Amino acid sequence: MEMLLIYLFVIALIGFIIWRKMKKKNKPIKKNGLGILAPILFILIAFSLSLSQLIPGQPFHLPPYWEMMIAGVLGVIFGLIMLSQTDYEIREDGFIYSKPNKNFKYVIIAIIFIRMALSQYFKGLDSIDFAVLTMTLAFIYIVIWRVGSYLKFRKLNGDNYSVNAG
Repeated sequence: MEMLLIYLFVIALIGFIIWRKMKKKNKPIKKNGLGILAPILFILIAFSLSLSQLIPGQPFHLPPYWEMMIAGVLGVIFGLIMLSQTDYEIREDGFIYSKPNKNFKYVIIAIIFIRMALSQYFKGLDSIDFAVLTMTLAFIYIVIWRVGSYLKFRKLNGDNYSVNAG
């Protein structure tokens, strides 16, 4: 029953991400694009709250260095894949929009399933180690994806500053 709830949550999460992406494709990116970086702040707050509540009464410890490095490398790979699927365009009205990408939903689904498979593979780890590793992987790929997306937006916005300046 617990696995069914996890799968339903993952399906709902995938659906929400795709729905939100579809909804935003018709709206320009507002102001100076700082909203692109907002998920970094949200995830940082969520992870800091999660780390403080992992397992009450047990001492907190970091996983071995090599496991943290693997989580970091996977995070970089996932972040670069997500960044490669994210682009922006200037439309007729002079505003910058997220460029539609047919592969984006497949990339999101693949990354979520890869993370789920890795989660199943590493279930034998200590629960604190597992939580820290998955949080590290997610944080790194979200930071790379969002900062890279923001830089892509700023580059396009800088080239188009005179049009958006009003």
